Order: sequence, then structure tokens, then C-alpha cells
Amino acid sequence: MRVLITGMGGELGTRVANLAEADERVTEILGIDLFPPRRRIFRSEFHRVEPGDRRKAVRLVRDFDPEVVLHLGIFEPHSRTSPTEARLGTRAYAVSILGAAASCPSLQSIVVRSGLEVYGRRRGAPSRPDESAEVVPTSPFGESMAHVEQVAVEAGEAAGVPVTAVRVAPIVGPSIPSPIGRYLRLPVVAVDPISELPFSLLHQEDACQAFMAAAWLRHDGPLNVVGPGAVTGTQAALMGHRIPFPVFGPGWRIAAAMAELQGAPLPPHARELLVRGCTADGSLGREVLGIEPRPTHEVVEQLYRWSEVAHVAPAQGVVA
Repeated sequence: MRVLITGMGGELGTRVANLAEADERVTEILGIDLFPPRRRIFRSEFHRVEPGDRRKAVRLVRDFDPEVVLHLGIFEPHSRTSPTEARLGTRAYAVSILGAAASCPSLQSIVVRSGLEVYGRRRGAPSRPDESAEVVPTSPFGESMAHVEQVAVEAGEAAGVPVTAVRVAPIVGPSIPSPIGRYLRLPVVAVDPISELPFSLLHQEDACQAFMAAAWLRHDGPLNVVGPGAVTGTQAALMGHRIPFPVFGPGWRIAAAMAELQGAPLPPHARELLVRGCTADGSLGREVLGIEPRPTHEVVEQLYRWSEVAHVAPAQGVVA
């Protein structure tokens, strides 16, 4: 099987490439991203492509003629790019790469990374949506992923192949640049103790396993992948021995500004998670993909066990 992996330069994309390399059924792997891979790759071919360079992206995809596309080229705001760069980059990659893949004669399936944010948190929305729930995003990140899903569905219809939208809970892990993960590790965590609702998380390794499983199963339709259980912002902060600081209404603007000064910007979808909650019914995803994600409480506990980077100075008289 020839596999195209977009977003290979990110932590998720590189890890999925490692899983694909370890699978003898995968014969060739092509990676595309704005950033180089974050781990060592052995038999994958990587190309650095700017999101706006549509000509290069289309040429690479058509020359490779993939059988499976794993589209992980989703830029989360304040993860590694600014909100504007994230929105434009996500849109550009989806249009150029998925559009080119639709014309490839060997294409058999498309898998795209999406998220629970596509369901939105409008008034009256289901608190635990399943895959049949209406897609009505209420944050820019949710809108971006809903657009990717739509482009993928159109590409799948044009090529006559199944499209799996893997709607993951917010991903947290020891090395992934997660806005909500950075925020929860601040010494003081702003929360809304009166109206906050619980949210679920997904460990980065479980997300990668889900993407790889979806590549083989070729399910046609969305799948929720979410860690069992949920916590509120206050509960998460207390688990990490942080100080939960109550914030209401306009006070969130000040809280977001203070968090950004400490290196943990709070994009709208992360604030929405803390106040309005974010969880879903993941039973279909578990059944179809055959994976059992770690519980949310375990992901949070691991979040606070991850050590900070310790910079060790060379011994005196030793030439570095």
C-alpha cells in the first residue's frame, strides 16, 4: 500500500509515519508538511511544501499516486502557528492535496483528522453528541476542520472512495504542542466555577493509533475518538496541584492576556472547552477502530507528571 501522509512534520504525523514504516504491508510513504519531521524517519520520503504552493503539492501527489491518504495537515491555532496562519494553511492544504488526490487512479480511501469542535457548543446542542449530530462549529478551529471534512467528502465522491473523518477529542501528550495542555500546566489556571462543563481529552498515542487503524478499515463516515470520562477545568487544575482562579464574563479577556504572557495563549476553542465543555459518544469509534483510548483522568494525571525541560550547563573547563 502506498500511503500519503500530510502533516508529517508535526508530532502526530511523524508518529503515524513511524507506525506506517513498521507495517510491512505499507510499501511506500510520502510525507508533506510545512515543517520537517520531529522524529527520525527511515523509509519515508518527505517534502517540505508551503501551504500556498499548490503547484508543488499537486505535482507531488499526482506523481506518487497514493492508495491511501492520511490527511493530518491540520494547523491548530497557537499550537505551532498563529490563528491566521493556522486557518489559511489548513484550508490551502485541504484544497490542493485532497483535490489532487481525487484525480489519482490508484486512490482507495481518504482519512482526515477532524475534531469534536465541529459539533460546536451553541445553546441547545447535545452535550454528548454521536456521529449523527449536526455539524455546527462555534469556533474558528471547528470551522476549519468542518471545511476539511467537506473538501474530503467532495474528493471522495469524485474518486468514488470512502472517507473517514476521525473526530478526535482535544489531543494532549508529552511532546505535542497543545494549547490546552500548556494552559492547564500554568501555576494559576483561570476557570469559571459556576458555568463550567466537563470536557474529555485524548492521548496523542491513542490518536495516532486511531488514524492508522482508519487507514486499513476504510470506514465511510465520521468516527468520534475520545477518552472515556471527563473533567472540568477546576478538577483538572486541582489534580495538578494548580490554583484554580475564578473568572467570569469579560474577565476571560484579562485571563487570556495573562496566559499568553506566560507562554500559553488561549485560543477561542480552548476557552470554549473550559467554559462550555467538550465531550462526545465514542462508542462507534471504539467498535469500528478496535481501540480503547486512555481515560481522560489518566491523560490529565500524565499531563502533570511530564517533567519540564532541564537545561544542564556543561562542567567548568569542558569545551562544548
